[in-house]
Amino acid sequence: MADVHVTAVCGSLREASTTRAALERVLEAAERGGATTELLDLREFELPTFDADRDREDAGDAEELATRLREADAIVLGSPMYHGSYSSPLKTALDYCGFDEFRDKTVGLLAVSGGAFPVTALEHMRSVCRALNAWVIPHEAAVPNSHSAIEDGAFVDEKLEERVATLGRRAVQYATIEPDPDSFQSDQNVGAEGK
Repeated sequence: MADVHVTAVCGSLREASTTRAALERVLEAAERGGATTELLDLREFELPTFDADRDREDAGDAEELATRLREADAIVLGSPMYHGSYSSPLKTALDYCGFDEFRDKTVGLLAVSGGAFPVTALEHMRSVCRALNAWVIPHEAAVPNSHSAIEDGAFVDEKLEERVATLGRRAVQYATIEPDPDSFQSDQNVGAEGK
C-alpha cells in the first residue's frame, strides 16, 4: 500500500476545529497503514460561491483543489454538522468538482456535531458522493458532543478515537477497489461531466 495517497478535506473554517483534529487522527492511521497523506484545509483556499457560468480556472483556487483531489487515491471528507447537513465551505468545494475528481474513487466520511449524532450530515455527504459515482466506504465516523469528545486536539474517549482511526485504515485498505456498476444517482448527474 506504499503507493496509496489519502487526501482529507476539512469543511470547517474554525481555528480550533474539532473536525480538523478528527481528520488529523484519520490521516495518522492512514500513514501507519503505509499511505502518504495530505490535509486540504479549506481555510487556505479562495473558493468563491459556485457559479455554473464561471469556468473553474477563473474561480480562485478551485482548479488547484480539483487537481489535488484528482491526484488522491482515496478522499476523506470531514464536516461539522450545520442545520442538519454538512458545511457550506465543503458544499462549495464539492460543487467545483465532478466525475473527474470522484468517479470510482474511494471516499470516507466523517461528521462532527456539538450535539447529537450527526447522521444527516453523513447521509447528505454520501448522497453527493454517490451522485459523483464515488465508492463510499461503508464504515463512517461520527463525533457527537465534540466539545467534550476532543480536548486540546486529543480524543477523550478511546472507543471513539478508534472508530475515527478505523476510517483512516479503511481508506488505505479500499483505495484500489474497483466499483461496479455505476450508481443510479451518477447516471442522472449530467452536471458532473466535464467540470
